[in-house]
Amino acid sequence: MVIDQYRRTYNETHHELEKTGRMHAELLEERTKVKCERIWTEQLFRRNPGSETSPNVVVVSGVAGIGKTTMVQKIMFDWARGTQYQRFAFVFLFKFRELNLLDTETEPQMFLTRLIVRHYKYLNEPKLRQILKKPESLLFILDGLDEYKHKVDFTEEQLCSDPDDFFPVHILVTSLIRRTLLKGCSVLITTRPTALESLEMEKIDRFAEILGFFPEERLMYFMKFFGDTDQGIEAFQYVEENAILYTMCFNPSYCWIICSVLKSHFIKHEEGREAAPRTVTELFVMFLHNILTNHKREAEGQRGILVKLGKMAYYGVDNRTLVFYDKMEMSTFGLQKVILSTPFLSGFLKEILQRESTLEHTTYTFFHLTLQEFMAACSFYLDPSGDIEELLKKLDSCKDGRFEILTRFLAGLARSSVFKTLGAVLGEFERKTANQILEWVKKKAEQALRGEGKNDALRVCQWLYETQNKKLIRDAIGKDLKIHFSGSTLSPLDCAVLGSVISCCGELGELNLSNTELTYECIRRLEPGLICCRHVKINSQQRPCSGCIQAPFLSLPPLSSLPLPLHILYYS
Repeated sequence: MVIDQYRRTYNETHHELEKTGRMHAELLEERTKVKCERIWTEQLFRRNPGSETSPNVVVVSGVAGIGKTTMVQKIMFDWARGTQYQRFAFVFLFKFRELNLLDTETEPQMFLTRLIVRHYKYLNEPKLRQILKKPESLLFILDGLDEYKHKVDFTEEQLCSDPDDFFPVHILVTSLIRRTLLKGCSVLITTRPTALESLEMEKIDRFAEILGFFPEERLMYFMKFFGDTDQGIEAFQYVEENAILYTMCFNPSYCWIICSVLKSHFIKHEEGREAAPRTVTELFVMFLHNILTNHKREAEGQRGILVKLGKMAYYGVDNRTLVFYDKMEMSTFGLQKVILSTPFLSGFLKEILQRESTLEHTTYTFFHLTLQEFMAACSFYLDPSGDIEELLKKLDSCKDGRFEILTRFLAGLARSSVFKTLGAVLGEFERKTANQILEWVKKKAEQALRGEGKNDALRVCQWLYETQNKKLIRDAIGKDLKIHFSGSTLSPLDCAVLGSVISCCGELGELNLSNTELTYECIRRLEPGLICCRHVKINSQQRPCSGCIQAPFLSLPPLSSLPLPLHILYYS
């Protein structure tokens, strides 16, 4: 699903995958996909109805793993075989991760033709100069702005206008986007939402956003992945009932990870199956366990390699680094020798990292950003020298959301079932680390749930949910606590977490949901928690909204038809 609309709704304090998952659900539920124009990739440079000119600078945004680079590959493929984008005589693809390597001391500046020839060696400079004389027939694709080490500065005074002038590479790139260089050319930029703030969107001709799979496409993906239609449907129905896993399925990369784990589960006979994953931590624990058990012959040294990998992953999370270079980070963390021990990647590592040769360097990325965050969390349990006190101080002071999913994994890994699963292939996990993290989670939960910050309360409920530790949850929440979410916007995912966490308490003093718009799906996900509340406050005077509980719906006869044995309902 690609929509042609820019909404400045991204908040750094939310993890972008979770935020997009919520937004995706809201768009489908509220049917705003009718209001947003759904477009196809071949329409990105088509003229809008009523407009006299076609867009020249297009930005396509999407979270990690949603399909931005795949879209770029498809555009290149369709152009090369002559089915799309035939208005362009030449299409030049540059990846920002490659451009990072060009600002070197040996060649601090270059001209545009030199930049192009470095990437497309079969184009000699005289031939290229002829090509550049018709800029309106050229498309430059710049993939992965979020991976660029420079900020694209639209206020830059010194821009390039002549392809034969020497400039730093980042000035050449900015000049192409600003179209002072090769005026008339077209530019397509792909980026994660985190980098959108660096662009002046009013100077962009078109913004499109990739939002991932529609619900029916998720089911299609499952059936194709499993091969067996019945097994695919059974696995999908399990995921549908789990709001957290189902929300993740809007993302193709997550779909692949979920299907990889569930296939090993659902191909077994029912009596031989272990419990299927319920939390995100359980999902990634099973994912890593499957990888390691499939490479048992390399059992020796697995733990040491994973510690190095996890430390590099943590460095990346801390510094917002997604791309690791062979002669830089891979060498610093002692992984280059491991990689060089085989022609490609060493055994199980090829299931975790993907490799790409670019120019004079080789780059490595984790198959998914969340896999990087999971490996970072694992390193603190595998390495006794990991400074957990220093980490917890950093988690306390960080306000920009970069550690949010890492923290959930830290909480979720502090479980005896995890120790048993991964310990069987990696050896003992650090129980002292687990105790320290659980104490910290309990302390933060007590503070947040008794404070005024609703976002903080939701966040610690996510941590508590990942622990699946009923005693910890009961101790953190207590019986007489009043939890307030009045005036909040709760997604079905939020409600599923709240319902599960509150149900662990046995009994909660009060849950205040006044002035909170709740869909039927939200109520259904909240049900396990609602029946454990002595008092529930729901506002009966809500403004009408599509799919929300309305005042008439809250009257007693319709309410009694809901499968909710509530003790008391107060209508504020």
